[in-house]
Amino acid sequence: MLSVNGNLNHFVNPAAETRAPYPQYLKSIASLAKSRQAIEVISQWPGYSTTPLHSLDHLATDIGVEKIWYKDESQRFHLKSFKALGGAYAVVLQLQAQVKKATGVEPGVQDLLDRKYDPIVSQLTISCATDGNHGRSVAWGCQMFGCACVIYIHRDVSDGRKRAIEAYGATVLWVDGNYDHSVKQADAVAGLHGRIIVSDTSYEGYMDIPKDVAIGYTTLLSESVGQMGAEIPTHAFIQGGVGGLPSAVCAYFWELWGEQRPRFIVVEPEAANCLQASARAGYPVTVEGDHDTLMAGLACGEVSVLAWEILSIGANDFMTVNEESVPLTMKLLAGGFNGDPAIEAGESAVAGLAALITARHSQQVSEILGLDKSSRVYILGTEGATDPELYARLIADSQN
Repeated sequence: MLSVNGNLNHFVNPAAETRAPYPQYLKSIASLAKSRQAIEVISQWPGYSTTPLHSLDHLATDIGVEKIWYKDESQRFHLKSFKALGGAYAVVLQLQAQVKKATGVEPGVQDLLDRKYDPIVSQLTISCATDGNHGRSVAWGCQMFGCACVIYIHRDVSDGRKRAIEAYGATVLWVDGNYDHSVKQADAVAGLHGRIIVSDTSYEGYMDIPKDVAIGYTTLLSESVGQMGAEIPTHAFIQGGVGGLPSAVCAYFWELWGEQRPRFIVVEPEAANCLQASARAGYPVTVEGDHDTLMAGLACGEVSVLAWEILSIGANDFMTVNEESVPLTMKLLAGGFNGDPAIEAGESAVAGLAALITARHSQQVSEILGLDKSSRVYILGTEGATDPELYARLIADSQN
């Protein structure tokens, strides 16, 4: 059986409500109705198209499962990341709200694209902190609709990702600290300069806009469900971060499929496992330190408060993967395993697949997760080569 030489730190969530219907109170955070609204908006953007859902049939046979679906976000709006859906969607909603506040009329998407309200929109500044991909989405949205943008990045964000954000006209500022420090800095400065924060993480006093960001992500889930047809996955392995993405996926599948929803596994780096640590504690906790990981998009130490409301009872399992498994899994996808499609997958894209492969090498973990030859697994490939130089180096190094 194929191996990526990984180790798993696995925790079963005792609070998971596996057989319960999607709670009504959570619909204020995420719902199918809100997802449909997002899809209607996003599908109007120039360049929108459905991204591929690959069937990795040869890999599935090798590791002993029935099916692996891999949703490939590597070419989403040419930003090479699922984040294109979330940040830019929240930007649109904020611009619509500001125009309505000034004029009494809520503009349509095409009105903003046509710069009909440019005298108002051009005076607005959107800001956020980022590990790379969220900031790129926000900057792209600001450029597309005509407002200014200021992005804060921390010391571990690569120069390649900084340049990619700047390419969309944003001002990019370094923060001496980790991701969580950059979030606090962006928030503090925004208040002084009248900027609108569009963050993908929620915290005390800041709850509404992160809901919009997460709802934007669900466009890819609507696509995936259509691509899978009548089939329902038995398992979903989804990357962690602050929790925005996994909570969106969990909520969508839970409301859509109810008790038939897949077993939901959240995957994080060993050095940035704030969601797993919170599950163990039974409440949100902060993982201190530099969060040193190749998976830059997952280098987060503080849980999004809203995301935790969903994941605390919706996620069945929390797992970590080690750093050595990352380039090996990237190379596996790049080469197209035994005739499977060749896929460009960045560092943060492969966490779920690395966890699945590693889990199948442990009979104990496989039994706990219910993984066997009848399992149908959904994997979300969140990004392509968002830093092409780093991607090329990791693929080359993994061949040695």
